[in-house]
Amino acid sequence: MSPSLKLISHTLCPYVQRAVIALTEKGVAFERIDIDLANKPEWFLKLSPLGKVPVLLVPTPQGEVALFESNVICEYIEDTQGGARLHPEDALARAQHRAWMEFGSAILGDLWGLETTQDAAVFAAKREALAAKFARVEAALGEGPYFAGRSFSLVDAVFAPIFRYFDVFDTYGDLGIFVSTPKVRAWRDRLAQRPSVITAVSNDYPQLLRTFLMRHDAYLLKQAA
Repeated sequence: MSPSLKLISHTLCPYVQRAVIALTEKGVAFERIDIDLANKPEWFLKLSPLGKVPVLLVPTPQGEVALFESNVICEYIEDTQGGARLHPEDALARAQHRAWMEFGSAILGDLWGLETTQDAAVFAAKREALAAKFARVEAALGEGPYFAGRSFSLVDAVFAPIFRYFDVFDTYGDLGIFVSTPKVRAWRDRLAQRPSVITAVSNDYPQLLRTFLMRHDAYLLKQAA
């Protein structure tokens, strides 16, 4: 029997990885369908109002329903699937987790600028912005090993794809972003060992990201000089 859920994806998208990690943590079978975002198929544009991935196709008696926006998809997975809880039961703690998920999206905005700019000044500004944001994360972390202690949560699913970028960035030189954040460094290391995180991307992800950086002639590449 084929999986009932379908996830429309792109190989490098960190937002897709959130959904993949959540589905994997819940033990849910799903079909992943990768598309080329530079050449979006018409059928996809009919499903995604913003033309972005991920999109989760959910079967209903009336036909498939398309859910878009990664945090919405993760919340739906949490609300409808069994397995370990990925959100706190307490309403206030759950709201705090949702806020940190949004903070993770803000970090991705700065990361996009860091990896695509060809300008040294923009690169420096984005690096400083990222260091400042991770300093805020450092202050919010407890004893670990995960964001909320011993329990893996959707906040972890959001931040794991962020840290994955730096696994490639670090091969070009130390950006100094995590120098003053030992708790963040430990969290990053622990997430990198999580099976759901490891399998959220294909084995050629590092090379695909390097190709992306070269195609954009990213200033980041000059760190290796």
